[in-house]
Amino acid sequence: MSTEPTDRADASGMRLLPWTGTGGKPCYVVGDGTGYVSRMADDVEDIQLDMANELLGHAADLLADDASTGSQVRFVADRLNESLRQIVRVAESRGARLEALAPANGAPDG
Repeated sequence: MSTEPTDRADASGMRLLPWTGTGGKPCYVVGDGTGYVSRMADDVEDIQLDMANELLGHAADLLADDASTGSQVRFVADRLNESLRQIVRVAESRGARLEALAPANGAPDG
């Protein structure tokens, strides 16, 4: 597993992981996507997506409640910020993997 950032074009066979390394640097795993770290990353991404969905429901409930305090709204906004960062990372990782599967010239197969 590497924590060094890399150019996406050079990342063939590399997967951006859903967590960061020391100092917030991106982590990557090299492989075919079937190894232990890739499976663990799949599980973490699933958890992050589920948590984001639950957080959206909680935020909607909080915002609909006129009795919500500023502290409560700031707290949920901080959690939404954290969650959005995670989901963007998941989207970038999945997008890069899809891009790697696309034909080199961008033309459809067949």
